[in-house]
Amino acid sequence: MATVVTHSNRRSHAACLAGMHADRKRVFIDTLHWDLSVVDGRYEMDEYDTEEAIYLVVQDPTSGDHLGSVRIVPTTGPHLLGDKFAFLCEGPVPTGLDVWEITRLCTAPGLPRETASLVRQQLALSLVEFALVAGISRYTMMTHMALLAGVLATGWDCEPLGMPADVGGDMVGALLVTITPATLAKLRSQWSFSQPVLRLDLNESRLAA
Repeated sequence: MATVVTHSNRRSHAACLAGMHADRKRVFIDTLHWDLSVVDGRYEMDEYDTEEAIYLVVQDPTSGDHLGSVRIVPTTGPHLLGDKFAFLCEGPVPTGLDVWEITRLCTAPGLPRETASLVRQQLALSLVEFALVAGISRYTMMTHMALLAGVLATGWDCEPLGMPADVGGDMVGALLVTITPATLAKLRSQWSFSQPVLRLDLNESRLAA
């Protein structure tokens, strides 16, 4: 299962979010050596971890520990592609109420390969399920070209927004992902999921409004 964490229910998930930020440091800074900000020497956080950010988080069902997560933010406000990487887009950066940006997708380091694969599948499904609930028709995202095959293998309907460019020594490209009910049916079928993976507490979430 994946949990939707918004500003309104963040306190009740504080321990898991701390684990998420710690794992983001271990993945993006310690392992991939991205030039990112570190808070208190332990956590990767940036200017887009705001009240507007929503996190989809997969937790260990027993301990509640962070297993994997992804951050999504509305493109109607500040977001990474529009603010810092617009040069990856051949035309205008896609924005709108129905367009959100995917960033910081990671799984906890040290997970067995099969577990990590299952977590990534749940995150991919939760992104689609959340989009269909929240009225999101498209996601924007950036990916290293070395990881592009894995992104395409999810079965998402992706199209490049421009030519890849060198970013810190790695070739990076921007993608537009279109979400429809057919997307969800396709992913559930290929990964043999018969039930929703997203746990959305409408009493806690601002989506209840």
